[in-house]
Order: sequence, then structure tokens, then C-alpha cells
Amino acid sequence: LLSPALSPGQAFTELQAKVMDTQQKVKLADLQIEQLTKTKKHAHLTDTEVMMLVDETRMYEGVGRMFILQPKGVIHNQLLEKQRIAEEKIKELEQKKSYLERSVKEAEDNIREMLMARRAQ
Repeated sequence: LLSPALSPGQAFTELQAKVMDTQQKVKLADLQIEQLTKTKKHAHLTDTEVMMLVDETRMYEGVGRMFILQPKGVIHNQLLEKQRIAEEKIKELEQKKSYLERSVKEAEDNIREMLMARRAQ
């Protein structure tokens, strides 16, 4: 992790920078999880409304700046797929976030050890 050739001050500064960088990554992961949760909820609510409509209802899928007529089943499957993909990405981000939080804790523990060792001298 840290080079043994670093002075205690340099090592401390490097650990602090690592903690700050990792904390920013955790915040970013939180934001991404929040956004994906909203996307998943939106797709679920839309699908709920779509399923209440009769099968003969004309439905259109937005593609770029145009709309394409699609059967109800296709729209339903697309919304389910959107929910599934969002759920998978949320799980991946939560695992990544968990790893980053452990990394922050380890770095903070190393900083504490360095401070205790310095005080003991």
C-alpha cells in the first residue's frame, strides 16, 4: 500500500489523500444507487399503469425524436428489463460501496496507528 521509503509525514499525507478520495467514491456510489433506485421505481410504476390498460391500447415507444407503435407486451417486457438491469447495477454498486467503506476504515485505522506511534515516541 505505502512505500516503506516514505517519511512519516509523507505517509500520513498519502493516507489522508487516499481516505478523502475513497470517501468521494463512496458518495458517488450513493448518488448512483439513488438514481438507479428512482429509475427502477419509475419503470415499475409505469409498468403497473401499462398493465391496467386493455391489450388493444395503442402504445408508442420513444426512440430519439420519434415514436414507434409497439404492442403492450413489448412495452411490458422493456419495462421489466429496465427494472432488472437497474437492480443488478444497484447490487454491484452496493458491493463496490461496501469495499470502499472497508478501505476507508483501514486507512483511518492506519492513520490512528501512525498518530499513536508518533505520540509514543
